[in-house]
Amino acid sequence: MRLWSEDIEALRDEARQVVAAGMAVIAEQFGDGGTVPEDPTERVLAQRERFARNFAPVPEAVEREIAGVRCRVFVPDVPATAIYVHFHGGGMVLGAPEMNDGGNLDLCRRFGMAVVSVDYRLAPEHPYPAGPDDGVAVVSWLLEHGAAEFGSARILMGGESAGGYMTAAVALRVRDELHAAERIDGLNLVFGVYDWGRSPSQRGIRPVDGPDMLTPEGIELFTDSYLPGRTDDERRDPAISPAFADLRDMPPALFSVGTADHLLDDTLMLASRWVAAGNEAELFVAPDMPHGFMAFPCGITKTWAKRTNEWFADILARPPRAS
Repeated sequence: MRLWSEDIEALRDEARQVVAAGMAVIAEQFGDGGTVPEDPTERVLAQRERFARNFAPVPEAVEREIAGVRCRVFVPDVPATAIYVHFHGGGMVLGAPEMNDGGNLDLCRRFGMAVVSVDYRLAPEHPYPAGPDDGVAVVSWLLEHGAAEFGSARILMGGESAGGYMTAAVALRVRDELHAAERIDGLNLVFGVYDWGRSPSQRGIRPVDGPDMLTPEGIELFTDSYLPGRTDDERRDPAISPAFADLRDMPPALFSVGTADHLLDDTLMLASRWVAAGNEAELFVAPDMPHGFMAFPCGITKTWAKRTNEWFADILARPPRAS
């Protein structure tokens, strides 16, 4: 079994150099040199403020409230080919739809999709299940009104990091609560957290020791904020951790992760169980690349972006699953 091709293997040296040079720049962007608050909640709020400084909102986004949830919406000039429901990252405690405006605008223009990026509620103010509840509410509204609103009844979903988790968790609830799994044509799952009981890589047991944006300590802070008062075993409840869920009858999925990512094992476990359950899946593994690897432009990330665009094109070229 091989997780990447010879072509990608040849790009590893360049990737390591780009990551080593770029990680210091990213640390400077997100740091402020101040004292780290001792209180976990205050520490999360301080991180949230620093994180928000790096958003790059674009004027093409339209502010909408859908099912009572604030969303950033991108609408093509013609009837949409599909609706892409996007969930931002941030460990379930940070982030907002604005952080992905550039990528969502590109998807709208490139594929003619309407993009709805969901501003779901964040912990610690709103712990589990507030975030997924918001996601399910938005998707439920789109299932009923999306065709009239945007010109297409097709729905795809995706997100990065916590957004990957949100995508998987919401898709499972669409299947189990809304009985509409066949209405979702594809899931784009990018280095998500799928085992809230702390997989081996989350605990620091990684196949490579390269630099990463995540640390075991940071993941623990996010987890304790989102799922307070629960043991690791309780956090592996299938309703919480998609890696432990019944995965039958799920949509085609594209999984992406780097081998230096502290969430590596989450993707490897969910992707393999996805296929074992009889679903279609593709796995893109980026050797030596960290969490958030698209922030490090190199041959490997270019290859990933090309394959991701090909996946979207392939899904959109197929007949809708509900037809």
